Parts: sequence; C-alpha cells; structure tokens
Amino acid sequence: MTAITQNLPRFISDLGISIIGEKCYSSLVENLNVGDVDCLKYSLSKGLGIGIVVGGSIMKVPQLLLILSGRSARGLSLPAYVLETLAYAITTAYSYRNEFPFSTYGENLFLTIQNTIITLLIIYFPTPSLRNVQAIGPQLAIASAASVSSAVALYMFPKDILSLLQMATLPLSLFSKLPQITQNARAESTGQLSAFAVISQIVGCLARLFTTATEVGDLIVTAGFALALVLNLVLGVQMWMYWGSDQREDSGKTQIGSLSEKEKVEWASERQGRVDVVVTPKSPVPRHTASPSGRKWARKVD
Repeated sequence: MTAITQNLPRFISDLGISIIGEKCYSSLVENLNVGDVDCLKYSLSKGLGIGIVVGGSIMKVPQLLLILSGRSARGLSLPAYVLETLAYAITTAYSYRNEFPFSTYGENLFLTIQNTIITLLIIYFPTPSLRNVQAIGPQLAIASAASVSSAVALYMFPKDILSLLQMATLPLSLFSKLPQITQNARAESTGQLSAFAVISQIVGCLARLFTTATEVGDLIVTAGFALALVLNLVLGVQMWMYWGSDQREDSGKTQIGSLSEKEKVEWASERQGRVDVVVTPKSPVPRHTASPSGRKWARKVD
C-alpha cells in the first residue's frame, strides 16, 4: 500500500504538503503511520479549519435571503450586529497581523463582509417604529463610510493596539449578543433570525476551540471563542423555545368579515331547526295628501 501512497501524482502530494506540512504528510500518507497522534491532531485541526472557513463563507447567506425575501429585518437587533461585526473585524486583523494560518481565522473575514451587508439591510428595512424614509439614505451613507474607515484603521494599527482590541472582543462578544437575546425574550419570538446561522455558529465555535488550541495556542482568542459558544448556545435555546411562535400568532388572527371553520360549523348547527320570519317593511302613510294643484280649499260656514 505504501508503494501507491509514495507515488501519488505531484499535484496531490503538493496539495497535501501545503495543508498538513511535509513531516505529517510523509508520516500519515506516505508511510501510513496512523499511530502518529500529533500529526493526526494537526491534520484533524487543519481539516476542521478549512471546513469552518468554507462554511463561514456561506453561513449568513440564509439570513440575507430571509431579509430580502421578506423585505423585513424584524427581530434583528442593529446594535447586536454592529458590535458583532466589529468583533469579527478585529479578530481578522489581529490574526492576519500575527501571521496565524488562514485556516484558523478565515471565516471571520467572510463573516465580517456578510455581517456588514446585513447591518446595511437592517438600516434599509427598519422596523415601523423607527421608519423614516428621508433618513434612510444618509444613514446608509454614514454606515458605509464607517465600515470602510474601520477596515482601514484596523489594517494600519500597530500590533500592540491590536492586542488590546483583541482583548476588547470579549466584552464586545458579550454585548453583541445581549441585545439580540433581550429582544428575543421581550418579543417571545426570534423573528427573522436564521436557525441555520445560529446552529452553524455553535458548531463553528466548538471546532474553533479545538483548532485554536492545536495550532495557535492564543489564550485571548480561545477565551473569545469560549464566550461566543456560550452566548450562541443561549440563542439556540431561544430558537427552540420560540420555534413556530410567529405561525401560531398569525393563525390566531381572523380577518374581518371571515369565519374560521369551527365558527362555520357552530353557526350551521345553531341554524338547524330554527325558522326565520322575514317581514317586508311597509312604506309610511302620509298624514295628508295635497291637491294636485297645490291649492288649499276651505268650506264657507254660513
């Protein structure tokens, strides 16, 4: 068997070496040494990392489609998405400047882009209480300018400041989820919140804890993923608790002038054995009739 694995096509071996390194590729693929625990953990971490990056590139697409199809961002908290986007952007800049493997943070780049689009859509499709058509254009322009300025600033900051900002992502993650959690609890509904996005974030945080501990070993990044996992679990519990609440609310509403099936059956049963008497209304009788000429006549008394 090793005669085959040691003579694989060049493009396959080059791809394998670029992912798990020459040492682990030689041990696991060429020599089939499945007892190499360190290389097995490293290869598993790489595989999970690549899977998370690919999944992160489409994680918020269902959420985008929900907003666009319903032309509504009901149930989505604007402050929550602003803070979450900022936390993703800081983690991306911090990891890039510290030259971490792209497989350990790549999804944060894609989530930053997707979250920025969702944030702009929340502004474009505001709730009725916050709707102001004339202010939508300036708000979108300000939000777009702030996004570009933040990206440039994070790219230019020195590593020391980025380290401090990375520590700040811990409270950012906390405060980015609290508005959404509070809004869900108050409304007893998750609105347009995507279940796919929440579940994907839970699975991604679990996998990221393993990949960060295996490849990076950065305690700040690890603590951030641990806190994000707890908060996403809370959102997942809310999704389970309030699942179908919108449908139940809509089904309980009856349109004016229409009857439900139950009401139709009860109404029909009440009418059985009952005779309705219809009396035709008569026109009122005039008190006096005027003469055709309209002239009044009186008898002369002698």
